[in-house]
Amino acid sequence: VGLAVAFGVGLGFGFGQEVSEEFFAGYLVEQSLSVDNLFVFLLLFEYFKVPLSSQDRVLNWGIYGAVVMRAGMIGIGAVALERFHAILLVFAAILVYSSVQTLIPEGEDEEEDMGENAIVKFSRNLFDSTDEFDGSNFFTLVDGIKTATPLFICMIALEISDVVFAVDSIPAVFGVTENPLVVFSSNMFAIMGLRSLYTILSKAASDLEYLEPAVGIVLGFIGVKMIAEYFGTVIPTEYALAVVATLLSGGIGLSVYENGQEEGA
Repeated sequence: VGLAVAFGVGLGFGFGQEVSEEFFAGYLVEQSLSVDNLFVFLLLFEYFKVPLSSQDRVLNWGIYGAVVMRAGMIGIGAVALERFHAILLVFAAILVYSSVQTLIPEGEDEEEDMGENAIVKFSRNLFDSTDEFDGSNFFTLVDGIKTATPLFICMIALEISDVVFAVDSIPAVFGVTENPLVVFSSNMFAIMGLRSLYTILSKAASDLEYLEPAVGIVLGFIGVKMIAEYFGTVIPTEYALAVVATLLSGGIGLSVYENGQEEGA
């Protein structure tokens, strides 16, 4: 987090205040969206029964893969925007749809059976695997045949989940800026920040009841911002940064306040 702040300040000195503001706005959006990733990580670790001692290995390799895949997706997105600017409206539609889905969930929340999850089933079908761990190894020998361990299947499921989340998060940052450097760097720092804060955030995320609605509103705001700017109404970056920061801090603050009230009751 400290390195991200230093990088953002450095962008301000090197490229100007607006680029720095775009970075911080993008970073805040990415970091807040990454909280949803935590719930998926925890569910997958629990489902595959990944030992605590091996979780770091899965997370590290998962981050390496996420960096490569997101870099490719950002590159494709940047080229698409440069050649077909109307794709901005497609990105905006994705964000508005995600906002509505977040703010107006369908039906009652039910605990998902991870065994029936499409990503888990797809990951299992990609490789021959065993249900037995072999220390922190991704592969082991079963009857002389090299076979994937649950650790490797879990990592593949994490990678695919990140691609799914990137469908929301990358358009969200393109809604803040079309500068590929800012989009890429804010994504990378958010991913690295998620890894470094995993232990803390994984315990605190479930207590932040109002963060998800705040993120939903942020997604809707950025989607509307993209539509407005496509038709010629430019919303200054400093205003967008202020709105994003206010909504996210408000969601966190309200969650902390309510938790304090419940504990004091």
